[in-house]
Amino acid sequence: MKKTMPYVTTVAGAALLVFGLVGIKTFGDVQGFMAALPYICIGLGCGALGGGVGEIANRRVLESNPETARRMEIEKNDERNLSIANRAKGRAFDVMIPLFGALMLSFALMGIGMIPILMLVAAYLFVCGCGVYYRIRYEREM
Repeated sequence: MKKTMPYVTTVAGAALLVFGLVGIKTFGDVQGFMAALPYICIGLGCGALGGGVGEIANRRVLESNPETARRMEIEKNDERNLSIANRAKGRAFDVMIPLFGALMLSFALMGIGMIPILMLVAAYLFVCGCGVYYRIRYEREM
């Protein structure tokens, strides 16, 4: 399954891209969510198509260069690199929490609609809940 996943992603991305492009031409006078759906499909299709093609190209290059593949595997699993990545994630989380709070407050003061503010609050609470969950989980493990 792992070997076929980039191909599935590439085909799904191409299908979404084509569906979005056809949808723009076909759904000319729709309102609401259906007006945005083709553009969402184009964005998701481009992302999936690019990711799938990139993964396929990466695998082909690594298959032809086993020394490079071995070096990349060692570097990916190196403790120093993992520690650096985890510290960077922690700093990003520390910056994100007050940033989300300030953004929610500024949206509320600007009079943005209730639905976007509630969506932002839900995302904020989800991130905070994940942080609490993993903190409790890791404290039990250690």
